[in-house]
Amino acid sequence: MESLFAVLGFLLLASGLPLQAAKRFRDVLGHERSPGHLREHSQLWGWSSDENEWNENLYPAWKRGDGRWKDSWEGSRVQAVLTSDSPALVGSNITFVVNLVFPRCQKEDANGHIISERNFRDDSALTSNLYAYNLTAEAEDGEWEGDTSQSQHLKFPDGKPFPRPHGWKKWSFVYVFHTLGQYLQKLGRCSARVSMNTVNLTVGPQVMEVAVFRRRGWAYIPISQVKDVYVITDQIPVLVTMSQKNDRNSSDETFLRGLPIMFDVLIHDPSHFLNDSAISYKWDFGDNTGLFVSNKHTVNHTYVLNGTFNLNLTVEAAVSGPCPSPSPAVPTPSPSLMPTGYNSMKLSDISNGNCQINRYGYFRATITIVEGIVEVNIIQVAAVPVPGPQPGNSLMDFIMTCKGATPMEVCTIVSDPTCQIAQTRLCSPVAVEQLCLLSVRRAFSGPGTYCVNFTLGDDTSLALTSTLISVPGKDPASTLGLVNGALIAIGCLAMLVTMVTILLYKKHKVYKPIGKCPGITVKGKGLSVFLRHTKAPFFRGNQEKDPLLQGKPGML
Repeated sequence: MESLFAVLGFLLLASGLPLQAAKRFRDVLGHERSPGHLREHSQLWGWSSDENEWNENLYPAWKRGDGRWKDSWEGSRVQAVLTSDSPALVGSNITFVVNLVFPRCQKEDANGHIISERNFRDDSALTSNLYAYNLTAEAEDGEWEGDTSQSQHLKFPDGKPFPRPHGWKKWSFVYVFHTLGQYLQKLGRCSARVSMNTVNLTVGPQVMEVAVFRRRGWAYIPISQVKDVYVITDQIPVLVTMSQKNDRNSSDETFLRGLPIMFDVLIHDPSHFLNDSAISYKWDFGDNTGLFVSNKHTVNHTYVLNGTFNLNLTVEAAVSGPCPSPSPAVPTPSPSLMPTGYNSMKLSDISNGNCQINRYGYFRATITIVEGIVEVNIIQVAAVPVPGPQPGNSLMDFIMTCKGATPMEVCTIVSDPTCQIAQTRLCSPVAVEQLCLLSVRRAFSGPGTYCVNFTLGDDTSLALTSTLISVPGKDPASTLGLVNGALIAIGCLAMLVTMVTILLYKKHKVYKPIGKCPGITVKGKGLSVFLRHTKAPFFRGNQEKDPLLQGKPGML
């Protein structure tokens, strides 16, 4: 028997048949793929079958864990980061980007050289040398433009020669992309980008693998491998953002009753595949208000009851593409929301084999509607009188009303008159009376004009309001006191002498309730408007300009 094996071996050698089959791309890349994998997918334009032979002499293939990997790059291993704009709608383009991350203190310069900064300290010692890896470093003898015999190594793993566009000598790396039983080769620098069309590809998750090589002598050694999962889908990728005024946290999908919620639909279409498609949006807000159909990606809706509601959105777009293979009839769609995975299509041009396909995208969410603080208004601002001439901060009381839920805290930001530079911030709990009336006292460092912002909050909501106020000085003979005396005298002629005397000697500016003036009752905003116009000639520079101040019976 041994003599028989010896004879067979001799015959094989004599016939020149190889004892070991040549490696193919599928042997080097995509080890998890089955032998019949290629037959399950359509041909990618510009890609080649991984049944082609791999030139292992020029591009050695190392398995994972091979000890040679640690010596493939000086300093440390090079990491490849692979990203894509997945998921991709069938028929659109998907783009993959590979970025090389070099060891610490190494980078690629403008000429494609990978250089190391001088005098950097790594984990082991201080390094002061400067080194570079690049295709042109070993090409100074003119081998780039040499004859065929000198340029046999300037080719890809399948034997195809390198392309030579302008600046190609700066491309120091060879990238081999592999997916769906096919591969694509290209030269690049520290980053490479590849796009492919997904028409007629299998729906579902797929794997893209990339091997990166760099030149060393007359061969190319592997420096990094990376793979990532991407998704091809027959449904339009849809995301909806929801926002609402006064909502404290929009990410918890809890919103306030009585205030409009803005829904903004974002369609993931990085290749602009749907740019020429007519897109419609069908909304069901789950509150028995019926279906709402629009061709705009934003919509507002107000819930008038508390509770939990199921939001449903269907996005429909008509796209053109090759007709699919004949399949059993699909039931006619109902006018309500399409079930997940449903696709309908209609022929637009049978002679050219093109169809117009209706693609659908779906979004569903469960949102909770609760009571919240929906409005807050400042109705009175008054200085706190301090007996006698005392140094220190000026105190002001702010009277506010609110609507909706009862606030538990109030935060104040005092800024400069432009409301741009914050000076003080203060938060404190509040005690709210019936009818949501509250008083907040704040201190100011001195006279002047201030922008004051108030935020009232509870567990689910935040309501904001602001005002621009003038804090008076403490000089009883100040112009501010004189003008205030004159203005109040206009409103209360019967108390002219008394009011002027009080204001001339008063230490602080006081906002007097108009209801205390004999014979005057405020029924609306007419008198407030008259007083503001009367003050205008005297307070051009620092008059109050708060549109949120509202007149109330008995209060200013």
